[in-house]
Amino acid sequence: MRSPIRRSLLVAATLALAGVLPAAAQTGAFPNRPVKLVVPFPAGGPVDTVARAVGQKLQELWGQPVVVDNRAGAGGQVGADFVAKAPADGYTVFVCSIHHTVLPALKPRLPYDIQHDFTPLSFGARFPIVLVLAPGVEAKSVAELIALAKKSPGKLAYASSGNGGGTHLAGELFDLQAGTKLLHVPYKGSAPAMADVLGSQVQMMFADAPTALPQVKGGKVRAIGVAQAQRSELFPGVPTFAEAGVANDDAYSWAGFVAPAATPKDVAAKLSADIARVLTMPDVKVRLHDAGAEPAPNSPEAFGQFIAAELAKWSRVVKAGNITAD
Repeated sequence: MRSPIRRSLLVAATLALAGVLPAAAQTGAFPNRPVKLVVPFPAGGPVDTVARAVGQKLQELWGQPVVVDNRAGAGGQVGADFVAKAPADGYTVFVCSIHHTVLPALKPRLPYDIQHDFTPLSFGARFPIVLVLAPGVEAKSVAELIALAKKSPGKLAYASSGNGGGTHLAGELFDLQAGTKLLHVPYKGSAPAMADVLGSQVQMMFADAPTALPQVKGGKVRAIGVAQAQRSELFPGVPTFAEAGVANDDAYSWAGFVAPAATPKDVAAKLSADIARVLTMPDVKVRLHDAGAEPAPNSPEAFGQFIAAELAKWSRVVKAGNITAD
């Protein structure tokens, strides 16, 4: 007659062979196979840059392949939906962005819920949005620009990378907080928008750092304000909107990390801790700064609160501006 202990061991072995035991019991500590970072945009963009910088270091840290999977489409919806429905085992991580807190206001019937279908892991990096003026614009500060705009409502125009994008919404939020009425001119991307600002076809742009940084450094446009609460590491000499009297105007692009909602707590905790560790590495910070990003890891709780606040803010801005998706 078999002892109870031996009988238990035999049952456990049988279940493992049958694939019944949980993955962690079968395969050991996480991670012990490749991890996928899903980026919902094409390779080479700002969010992709953050994913690849983090992924490379996680691969070194874990001794396991970390693959960046670009699943672009529908303004970030395709990648989000893919990860929301992926196995909740920690091996598929989603690199979300500001787009995913704006989309619910623009398209209420999304196939996923950014708050409830995902587990927050950590904020990744912000891409400061800076207000730049074309050559010849008289204003030398945010306060002077506001005064100029109020004299001629609807006359001063700002370029954006597209309707409903971060650089458009930054302008809409500025209008709400500053009491101005600027004219929005959407383009198909940041590059053509900035080109027309450089050529003075449009007076200004709320430009993300990757687009603005080389033009500001080259003296081709003048940066007069940064749309965030604290001064930017990338534009240390440029005052914030708050310093100019435009309060509560945090409008930066960003990238962050989430996993499917039912991801085990211990796995999510490890992912969160290791992503945060990587983002504080000096060489990663340099790499991201060069790309126009400021790493800013935080806790899962803080990132979850940030996502909720972004959803509320952009819903208010979209409604106030009567903004629709392209």
